Amino acid sequence: MGSGSRTALVEDLMERFPHVPREAVFKEDLLRGGVAFEPSALSDNEGGEVKPKSYFIFSFDHGTLPELGEAALRRPPEEIVLTGGPYDLRRTVVSVRVNPSSPYRVAAGEDGMLGLYLDGRRIADVGVPPMPEYYRHKLSNGKSVMEVAPTIQWGYLIYLTAFRVCQYFGAKEECQYCDINHNWRQHKAAGRPYTGVKDVDEVLEALEIIDKYDTAKASTAYTLTGGAITTKVQGLDEADFYGRYAKAIEEHFPGRWIGKVVAQALPKDDVQRFKDYGVQIYHPNYEVWDEYLFKMYCPGKERYVGRDEWHKRILDSTEVFGARNVIPNFVAGVEMAEPFGFTSVDEAIDSTTEGLRFFMSHGITPRFTTWCPEPTTPLGKANPQGAPLEYHIRLLQAYRQTMEDFGLSSPPGYGPPGAGNAVFSVSSFMDSLPADANIPV
Repeated sequence: MGSGSRTALVEDLMERFPHVPREAVFKEDLLRGGVAFEPSALSDNEGGEVKPKSYFIFSFDHGTLPELGEAALRRPPEEIVLTGGPYDLRRTVVSVRVNPSSPYRVAAGEDGMLGLYLDGRRIADVGVPPMPEYYRHKLSNGKSVMEVAPTIQWGYLIYLTAFRVCQYFGAKEECQYCDINHNWRQHKAAGRPYTGVKDVDEVLEALEIIDKYDTAKASTAYTLTGGAITTKVQGLDEADFYGRYAKAIEEHFPGRWIGKVVAQALPKDDVQRFKDYGVQIYHPNYEVWDEYLFKMYCPGKERYVGRDEWHKRILDSTEVFGARNVIPNFVAGVEMAEPFGFTSVDEAIDSTTEGLRFFMSHGITPRFTTWCPEPTTPLGKANPQGAPLEYHIRLLQAYRQTMEDFGLSSPPGYGPPGAGNAVFSVSSFMDSLPADANIPV
């Protein structure tokens, strides 16, 4: 990219899509392409004043730890918040994805204040999350709260990756954009603490610390997730393995948090067990809509369950949870990934919108994560630039339009909607929805 060209691209898209908040244009660009950090903008890990990146499930980086330079030794912040600048940005929370060669840089100015720089120009003030009090306390066995129960989305969500690896293993089974297994290996190789299967009692102890010190009650929800279980872990199938954490949490902290589980699309009686264990929201992620791409990019899911059966199970689960509380995720951008993806933005948007219409016509509101092309994944290697920014901006427009077509409002468990309000950090779908004071969050 020549000098100034990224600024020109961003401004062109803002002009062409005036209904998409300008905050979301920058946020999507930072999520799809990452951001570089000057040493002045890195955290002091768990000993500092800034909440560091916890690597809560995937790496969400554009390089392996050894490639990140100082950012591998001193972690960047978990998230950044953008405000002000020449575009007068409203408060925008962005998940940090490190890319040392990104045109976006976070650095301290002469006054010591952090800013976001693009093409050499300061485009926003940068805020970083303060170290939460509960991260300063250890579990009785010496483990850190950040390792067992990190919080993201500016403290809104406790992220419980109960199982750090996925049983869809190797090239013939792993989803082609997912680095969960590699991320596990790289943390182990770097000698970082990274627990494979989290002990239920450890999770409860970490939550006790959070509940005690989160006096502002900023944490409102927890997500239980991890790799797919195709056989058993500790003698338990997927519904019982993840469900037991919810059961323990709900017994110890009744009603304190909204309980969510990200798992495979399971048969209805398994889904019922989640509900019986106290889970309130179910995320059976469908990953990518197109039939051929699902086969090629999610080979394990195709082989064990199959796309049609996966979708049928998603619809069936609404009878257990209610359509509002079934919120499947897709990975926005892999539709355009070589070698098999769509080559035009029009085709990709048409396909994805067809999927949105399918689910929204049943009252289900999917959500999405902006694809980060991690270099250890087949699709990341083949597509280091990710999907074009225009795709992401048009998806936000299509998403909001489809929601309006079916009379749906922002899904529960994501915090407040609207530019300036949203805390959901891994895509801009909440930033692009209308702010509505009447919707419970």
